[in-house]
Amino acid sequence: MNPTKSEATPKHAPPGNQPGDQPPGRESQAVLPVRSSSSDSLSTQSKSTAFDRWLMRTMLKQAGNPEIEVVLWDKSVISTSPVSPRTRAVIHNRSTLYKMLIDPSLYFGDAYSEGLIEVEGGLVNFHEAIDRCTHAVDTKHFYRDGLRSSLAWLKRNTIDAARSNIHHHYDIGNDFYQLWLDEQLAYTCAYFADPEMTLEEAQIAKMDHVCRKVGLKTGDTVVEAGCGWGALALHMARYYGVKVRAFNISREQLSYARDRARQEGLSQQVEFVEDDWRNITGTYDAFVSVGMLEHVGLKNYRRLGEVISGCLSPQGRGLIHSIGCNSPRTLDSWTTRRIFPGAHVPSLSEMMQIFEPQKFSVLDVENIRLHYAMTLEHWLQRYEQNLDQVREMFDENFIRTWRLYLSASIAAFRSGSLQLFQVAFTKGDNNEIPWTRAALYPEERRQSRRGEQT
Repeated sequence: MNPTKSEATPKHAPPGNQPGDQPPGRESQAVLPVRSSSSDSLSTQSKSTAFDRWLMRTMLKQAGNPEIEVVLWDKSVISTSPVSPRTRAVIHNRSTLYKMLIDPSLYFGDAYSEGLIEVEGGLVNFHEAIDRCTHAVDTKHFYRDGLRSSLAWLKRNTIDAARSNIHHHYDIGNDFYQLWLDEQLAYTCAYFADPEMTLEEAQIAKMDHVCRKVGLKTGDTVVEAGCGWGALALHMARYYGVKVRAFNISREQLSYARDRARQEGLSQQVEFVEDDWRNITGTYDAFVSVGMLEHVGLKNYRRLGEVISGCLSPQGRGLIHSIGCNSPRTLDSWTTRRIFPGAHVPSLSEMMQIFEPQKFSVLDVENIRLHYAMTLEHWLQRYEQNLDQVREMFDENFIRTWRLYLSASIAAFRSGSLQLFQVAFTKGDNNEIPWTRAALYPEERRQSRRGEQT
């Protein structure tokens, strides 16, 4: 399946297929090649039973008959797709099939990571085919979403739990993230004002987009909840002349951010605080949170609103940038168990639990999900290009886990299974607000900071 170039092809894209898949608009219409009988070295010699094949067909039907096929360990081919599939999963043993019946997301992901499932035709295409079908069917009973949602509600995302969850994902080594993120280690959705932007340019454009939405001006004070490696805080200080207090509970990220602030002479303008958002104090002209809400926990949204209300000045502005979904749902179990423990992706109605009790006025809502799909494509390409260095740090299970995470995320944003919301707001009686949205989209500024380091 050789991709074809489209007008939206980023200029950085290498030719040929990548293990994860191709960016949007490049899928071939060719059907899958016939599998060689020697290609399945892990297959057992036992035959699949009629019951095995019925189980697999049932799972595919419950998933909405996606355009995929499944090859069992004895090379039996199962598909319920109404058209010729362009991707396939190869299941190497019966126990994997039976585990998937219990929890398809969790055990598919684990089996892929362990090499017990292989995917042909591209991981992104495979997951996108499934995601597009599950939109149209009710999978709550089959996937036990109702039970998982109830159990998730019982879990309290306390400060200690939050610290543990953040450590699981973000404290695995700055060297690893430096292999595939942009030069400033911005680990959130970039903003491609021009699809030909590099990842570095698009991350800078995202930071400017955020700054314009909260109307930063020289002398303002800003509090940032969840600052990552410090790129946005330092950008706000350097280019907008503001003072920033940035809160984070990842020690590795904070150490990197503080070192960078010292090296760039911004330590007097930016204070990086090792503490939870619940402990924010002081009064500020702007509140910004980019990529933290997913870790807050739905039960804590009202508390977050109280913290924001308590720290914003009367004319203060705020922005929350978060992965989300179109209607309330529970994030898949593999992601919440293996990648982001404690994570929740909110719908807009759920996000209103932050704003409505405090009588905030929502000024602007923007959904930039396709920008996140493109951001992830850049990350996956860089990840694959640096596999030799990743292998020096981690084992093959880790490598396949992160390939699956990045690929499935691309598919989720392409298919609309996930969204990316930016919500700007202020206190309800504040009249010092933009008259129009013109300031958000000034004339082309790609040359203003292209390639600059902050």
